[in-house]
Amino acid sequence: MATPSFLTLPERSSPPRSTGLTHVLDPGVSPAAAADLLGGAGAFVDIWKTGWGTAYVDPRIAEKIAVLDGHGVASCLGGTLLEIAWAQGVAEKCLEWAHGVGFRHVEVSRGTVPMTVDDKRALVRQAADRFAVITEVGAKDPDQQHTLDQWRDEAAADRDAGAHLVVAEGRQSGTVGIFDADGSVREDVVDALADAVGPAHLVFEAPRSHQQAWFVRRFGPDVNLGNIALDDVLGLETLRLGLRSDTAEATVGALISAELGR
Repeated sequence: MATPSFLTLPERSSPPRSTGLTHVLDPGVSPAAAADLLGGAGAFVDIWKTGWGTAYVDPRIAEKIAVLDGHGVASCLGGTLLEIAWAQGVAEKCLEWAHGVGFRHVEVSRGTVPMTVDDKRALVRQAADRFAVITEVGAKDPDQQHTLDQWRDEAAADRDAGAHLVVAEGRQSGTVGIFDADGSVREDVVDALADAVGPAHLVFEAPRSHQQAWFVRRFGPDVNLGNIALDDVLGLETLRLGLRSDTAEATVGALISAELGR
């Protein structure tokens, strides 16, 4: 059945997109489950990150990556696995394996094992010769609070080292990093990151729908959002298009006002 087109909605670029990215978190679903989701919502998924170390223990990971490739969705190795490999002195072996099974993106983070900013920058450069590198900034531990300068400086350093995109930490819980413990957005941190590298180069982790709505209202439908649950892909797209009350006034309302003002 053809997609309806009778509503006035914000324009969304077609994949492959450079902005308005939806970056999903895969907890370890099967290739068949990935194919089923992408069969209906593939046009709305841009980057598919395998969470934690699931890719390492998944005997069908190459098959799943082939499914993603078939739908034009970028596969990304999660940062935790690479951190552990780096801590054990086998980062290069991890990168060789990831490239061999088909990953074309890797995440470089320092939220699980002790790693300096300089160590992280070296790892970014090591990976950038064969992957599109996505880095992550911000602490996973709620007791560790970065200063605004630390947020800015690390994001800028990651970009200088060769990072394609910088992910702002929010975790799967949406209660750390760019969020307070109650899930509310730390607007000063968001603004500092946007000033440092520009919204187009940032992916804001926003697992909760009210957080996603805040970012759409703040930056518009083409904001890059990450840590999106697989079941929430269509729901996020409705937020981007103003098809939910949370964002209708900020998106569709502005379009209608512009039409009426002509």
